[in-house]
Amino acid sequence: MDHPRIVDASPSLAQQLRETVEAIAKRTTFRPELGVILGSGLGGLTNTIQVEEELDYAELPHMARSTAPGHEGKLLLGRLGARRLAVLAGRFHYYEGYAMAQVTYPVRLVHALGANTLMLTSIVGSMNPKMPPGSLVLLADHINLMGANPLIGPNEESLGPRFPDMSEPYDLALRRLAKAVAAEQQLPLHEGVYAAVAGPNLETRAEYRMLRQLGADVVGMSMVPEVIVARHGGLRVLAVVVVSDACDPDHLKPANIEALLRVAAETEPKLTNLLRGVIARLSP
Repeated sequence: MDHPRIVDASPSLAQQLRETVEAIAKRTTFRPELGVILGSGLGGLTNTIQVEEELDYAELPHMARSTAPGHEGKLLLGRLGARRLAVLAGRFHYYEGYAMAQVTYPVRLVHALGANTLMLTSIVGSMNPKMPPGSLVLLADHINLMGANPLIGPNEESLGPRFPDMSEPYDLALRRLAKAVAAEQQLPLHEGVYAAVAGPNLETRAEYRMLRQLGADVVGMSMVPEVIVARHGGLRVLAVVVVSDACDPDHLKPANIEALLRVAAETEPKLTNLLRGVIARLSP
């Protein structure tokens, strides 16, 4: 007996993006040049832009829902000075149970809307004693220890190459600009390496020691899949993170999520000022 041929009827990623863009186009003709994804408790930038359209993720086809603390789940389209922004107040995490394609869909979306640059923020733990809680860290590189990659599977050539180069995941010119703005603002800005883990549990003492020995300064549960997809699509990337807790394995204390978010909230104004300064000086 012949068996029926199984056909994958799900739309391609490119088709999903077209449908989401079409849904947005029914609300606004606004097209961003810059995408910004804000981390937990780091939404202050949303209060500084001139919003032209605000869309809840639930209004957008193929968009997941934010469930992590400190993530609103909104797409804001608006202006900051002369720059046109798409600000994602809320990201998706692998530990929430989403597939990598869902985690990174917002990056694909801002690119499809017209953005050529992506800025990322997040809170992190620090294994480097020179980067205590309350520090801002400019990412220069990363280590992917999440056990997954958003590019695994068939490659859609219209979205990017099969084997994207990652020799410079974080744009050197943007990093230099961020350092210059930080110096002008007399704002301490460290530079370091981010280790991405799946979460949602925090790390053990032995794991923190391992991460430091591997060359990581800070650790978190997001961002790297977004960076990989951004580079796959040709977006320039700048990432600045806030250290919310010290991860010294020899003096490790139990983590309190409310306390971590409190540190993020206290540091957030510095982060927003830095990003505003960088955005103001971006080339058109």
